[in-house]
Amino acid sequence: MSNTAVTSYLEDHVLYITLNRPEKMNAFNVGMLQGLADAMTQLQEDPEARCALLIAAGDYFTAGLDLAEVAAHMQEHKGGLFDEDKVDPLQLQGRKRTKPVVMAVQGYCLTIGIELILASEITIAHPETRFGQIEVKRGIFPFGGATFRFHQRCGWGNAMRYLLTGDQFDGKEALRMGLVQELADDPVAVAKSIAKNIAQQAPLGVQATLRNAQIAQEEGEEAAIEALNPTIHELMNSEDAAEGVRSFVERRQAKFTGR
Repeated sequence: MSNTAVTSYLEDHVLYITLNRPEKMNAFNVGMLQGLADAMTQLQEDPEARCALLIAAGDYFTAGLDLAEVAAHMQEHKGGLFDEDKVDPLQLQGRKRTKPVVMAVQGYCLTIGIELILASEITIAHPETRFGQIEVKRGIFPFGGATFRFHQRCGWGNAMRYLLTGDQFDGKEALRMGLVQELADDPVAVAKSIAKNIAQQAPLGVQATLRNAQIAQEEGEEAAIEALNPTIHELMNSEDAAEGVRSFVERRQAKFTGR
């Protein structure tokens, strides 16, 4: 990608995405936001990409938003941050993502950093990571989904404790609440292992599993149940399903194609 604030490369079906503004503590300016949207669009559109790993250069994941620049952009564009043809990294509007994102965080993971976690599937954190949804300290409020996703993930009281005070918390507290799934001294290595594992599974099965879970979360359990039979029929008649059976019988690693 040409946007140097966010770099990406594809290897073994994993799209490695790096927030690359370490001299600014990876604070998101407009270019960085749009670069991440470009990377998520690449994940969605590239048939060779099956999973993404989102990490950050330097000692910090992100200090949050570069408010002066981003606020001016939002005022000019009536609140919009991403073009309609791009996949929104926050999964709030526009195109939806059907492939999973694994994250590794360290240092500071503030505001939009937490909202990216809430919009992704799996997050590994360094134990000493400092988290915070600090918008109330700046006279604004979390507009990236934390107002409804934080309590869905972590419980009402936990979410309100940190949304309404702006207090920071550590990795141990994030793990207790379920915001992150594991603490590790080398979160990138652990997250990379998980992403590579996902990328080795049947792509159609992974995407169908994620999508059905998204339907349940967004539209309710009945909608997810209604979607089960058509999805099962499609998958059972796929080449991936046939290869899964063959590899089991032949006791070998499956070679899935996503067809």
